[in-house]
Amino acid sequence: MGKIFNRPEALTDAHTHYCPGCTHGVIHRLVAEVIDELGIRKRTVGIAPVGCAVLAYNYFSCDFQEAAHGRAPAMATGIKRVRPDLVVFTYQGDGDLASIGMGEIIHAANRGEKFTTIFVNNAIYGMTGGQMAPTTMPGQKTTTSPLGRDVSLTGMPIRMAELLSSLATPGYITRQTVITPKYINKTKKAIKKAFTYQMEGKCFSLVEVVSTCPTNWGMTPIEAVKWTEETLLPYFKLGEYKIPEE
Repeated sequence: MGKIFNRPEALTDAHTHYCPGCTHGVIHRLVAEVIDELGIRKRTVGIAPVGCAVLAYNYFSCDFQEAAHGRAPAMATGIKRVRPDLVVFTYQGDGDLASIGMGEIIHAANRGEKFTTIFVNNAIYGMTGGQMAPTTMPGQKTTTSPLGRDVSLTGMPIRMAELLSSLATPGYITRQTVITPKYINKTKKAIKKAFTYQMEGKCFSLVEVVSTCPTNWGMTPIEAVKWTEETLLPYFKLGEYKIPEE
């Protein structure tokens, strides 16, 4: 019997360092599948963040660079401007993109840089021990908010898709998730759309993916999926927030 489910060529066979129940692996596979389907692996450059995906270069078989914390959009800008023939994407978490890298991503989007960002939002700092992130929910307990996030002191969680879609510059901005197969299929379509817009030279593109972090949330993977659906998705609403004019 022949295989009907294979590892994408754009993924290596490296053993994962991600925690059980983490959906980074799912998102990695979707990006790799899109790269394969578009036939762009040999001219694709990814940029890893500082965060849980800091070792992303171990998992993809395309060229990869490592950026300083939050600076992936600046590196992507330089690579894409020097080599516009390349397909460039950043892969960033909410701490990397929405905290220390907030200025970088806003100005890159406002300039209309022609690269793609995969933004993984799991409402917490993962790699560094579970601290409160810009996307942490009101009342959510973290190592730096053990009594729960107090919005009177820290403000409300930042919704990056809505923020970037308010810019006047054309762009493709969408928010998806990967907690069920139905959502996974929609996320893959969004990622493919984002890469296609870049290849056509149309606009900056960002796919925000609402993810889980069972380890730092102190939950089982199943509990984390349920919490995502009941708590995160009502606030971080899914959908396409900005589409460039044809």
